[in-house]
Amino acid sequence: MAREEKKRIVLDIGGMSCVTCAQTIEKRLPKLKGIIYATINFAAEKAIIDYNPNLVDQKAIEEAIVEVGYKVIHQNVTLKITGMTCATCAQTIEKVLNRKEGIYRVTVNLALETANIEYNPAQISLEGIKKVIRDVGYDVIEPEGGVEDAEQKERDREIRSLKYKLAFSAAVTIPVVIYSNSRFLPFTLPTLPVDNFIPLLLFVLSTPVHFIVGHGFFVGAYKALRNKNPNMDVLVAIGTSAAYFYSVYVTFSGIGNLYYTTAVSLMTFLILGRLLEATAKGRTSAAIRKLMGLRAKTAHVIRDGKEIEVPVEDVQVGDIVVVRPGEKIPVDGVVTDGYSGVDEKVITGESIPVEKKIGDSVVGATINKTGMLKFKATKVGADTVLAQIIKLVENALGSKAPIQRLVDVVSSYFVPAVLITATAAFLVWYLLGMGFIFALTVFIAVLIIACPCAMGLATPTAIMVGVGKGAENGVLIKSGEALETAHKLQVVVFDKTGTLTKGEPEVTDIIPAASLTGTSSAAKKFKKLSEEDLLQFAAIAEKNSEHPLGEAIVRMAKERHLEVVDSEFFNAIPGYGVEVKYDKKSVLLGNRKLMEQNNVNIGQLEEKMRQLEEDGKTAMLVAVDGEASGLIAVADTLMEYSVDAVKTLQRMGLEVIMLTGDNERTAKAIARQVGVDRILAEVLPGDKASEIKRLQDEGKIVAMVGDGINDAPALAQANIGIAVGSGTDVAMETGDIVLVKNDLRDVVISIQLSRATMNKIKQGLFWAFAYNIALIPVAAGILYPFMGVLLDPVFAAAAMATSSVSVVMNASLLKRFKPKLESQN
Repeated sequence: MAREEKKRIVLDIGGMSCVTCAQTIEKRLPKLKGIIYATINFAAEKAIIDYNPNLVDQKAIEEAIVEVGYKVIHQNVTLKITGMTCATCAQTIEKVLNRKEGIYRVTVNLALETANIEYNPAQISLEGIKKVIRDVGYDVIEPEGGVEDAEQKERDREIRSLKYKLAFSAAVTIPVVIYSNSRFLPFTLPTLPVDNFIPLLLFVLSTPVHFIVGHGFFVGAYKALRNKNPNMDVLVAIGTSAAYFYSVYVTFSGIGNLYYTTAVSLMTFLILGRLLEATAKGRTSAAIRKLMGLRAKTAHVIRDGKEIEVPVEDVQVGDIVVVRPGEKIPVDGVVTDGYSGVDEKVITGESIPVEKKIGDSVVGATINKTGMLKFKATKVGADTVLAQIIKLVENALGSKAPIQRLVDVVSSYFVPAVLITATAAFLVWYLLGMGFIFALTVFIAVLIIACPCAMGLATPTAIMVGVGKGAENGVLIKSGEALETAHKLQVVVFDKTGTLTKGEPEVTDIIPAASLTGTSSAAKKFKKLSEEDLLQFAAIAEKNSEHPLGEAIVRMAKERHLEVVDSEFFNAIPGYGVEVKYDKKSVLLGNRKLMEQNNVNIGQLEEKMRQLEEDGKTAMLVAVDGEASGLIAVADTLMEYSVDAVKTLQRMGLEVIMLTGDNERTAKAIARQVGVDRILAEVLPGDKASEIKRLQDEGKIVAMVGDGINDAPALAQANIGIAVGSGTDVAMETGDIVLVKNDLRDVVISIQLSRATMNKIKQGLFWAFAYNIALIPVAAGILYPFMGVLLDPVFAAAAMATSSVSVVMNASLLKRFKPKLESQN
């Protein structure tokens, strides 16, 4: 039995003309044994396929795609190779490269010292190929001007071909229209003394348009019919052929009216529509393609005490990398020397350069602006932030929003329904006595005006632009489903520590019991206990604790140069505090529950403790040898822009809730500062997911906002998990939306972007459905004779082209998306 194993490949697909083509491939691939998941994004022209390599290989997958009539686009590059001395050298390079996944074909020419390589850039990069060659002892020279993107090259080739066809078709259409309507002209056109001259001339002019310009439609129709999945090409092929071949019959029989004008005009408008659609689709993917081109090509590293320039793929974890002002940071790392401002806009969307000093993280593809930096490489190749972002974006494009699945079902029935409608309209009008020509005109008009492309393009183009726009702003949306669900949210739950607050608390108050009363037993027993003594006791108690509050106490003690030694005994009590023994004294540090459990009287400290908690501070009690000795208060400051984010979400009609393990009094104080009306306090980490589930049981659609690590169960439970401030760890498993920078305004941006994207999808689908629902009956003659002009197939072709282009252009308007934040009002 084959082992359960999953691999993913991303393939560029060529030859698709409408959404039905994508459905054809999606139906074919699951028939291969070992295919786990396959989705085709028509707008992005990509296939994302999960498969079991023990049951099926990539070659078989690509052959299946080619078998149903489409092509897999491979990248080709010719590299200059130096250092080869004999035929064995060439054979060595070929063998090594051919063993690499993602490389299809390698031809090494010893005489020319070149290697022609066909590969899939989604599986192996050009840098990776060059590294393989260098690793076996040869050097590589990249061709001047770099490597042309195969996908872009294919798109450019398609657009160029459509332009040529449009120019030819339009040039022929003009004389065909003129000669067809010569009786209406105020002058006489030149003719030859040949019987039947004008019909023959129109036949000669129209034939190459029909067969050459329309070749793509006929090939597409053949593929679709062969795969038993009729598409838009079938409608076009039948409609234009009916007009053309009927005109040919009239030309040589002399019986009837010519429809060459209809045939060539249809083709001209259809090609124009394809050209505009291809151009618009190319623009929608601009943001995604921009990400691909951000990688640095070389890096300066220090090896053996010398600075050398190496290809970026040769940088290894642990290398010391040097980056001068104006240079691109090649990989991710931690600064070891220098100080500079770094432009991180390409990753975070933040336009202001970020100051970097020793110990700070830097991210590959960002730009060093001012000073020189040296940093230690920590992530290279596929592990870098940019590589992870690209992977997340590709996965998002490969997923389908729930609304798209509905559209796919409708589209699969659309073309057969149109064929039935067109045939029925033809028969009705013919049987009503309107004549063959009238019925044929209605038949052609119905076929041509129907447009499943508009329906199929509405969702993927909007999602592609929306995901790309999010990535530009440091908002990584991991699936189409997440993008769709986010606009339905009713409740946003924020974790407090590390999300609403910075998660780096500081000691704000040190209050010995003796300073509050001079009569307590603690005051008598420890009348010399100063702030430093109390802080030192607390720091010793917390030295071995990993709790952020304890770390703040230890940090403050060290800042005051107090000696923080190891305790003789340490016991952490989850949910209560810690107990230690030091210098023959028993020290307790924790909350009221800890003191009650150990019968410590805190009456003299209760009022002050309540005041501190009302101010939003976490007050910890210190007891020495069973006597209340004082209070230490720690406060966690609000995250920058958290107030703006909360206000904006509330203005958008969302309920905002704060979730925290703090006691209710402290939680209310923080809630007042940030503007949150509802809190869920004293929630243990393991119970956060249960609180989210309780809100969902109330019928609410909930987003959980947290750091993606401690809050993983709650993020997974929520309808939408939003992981904030992930920084260099963007490829986390939990979280449907990942925010690169620690700015809560990006939560607002993600929801507003979802709403804007869904509005574009709904607008596109509305107009696509409205167009078909309204105009197909009109084309069928339901309004005849009041609107007889709508029966003209040429008008139908223009309307069909307009519908597809308008849907794509409407989705492209998402590029203008700008968030509306409270602080801007």
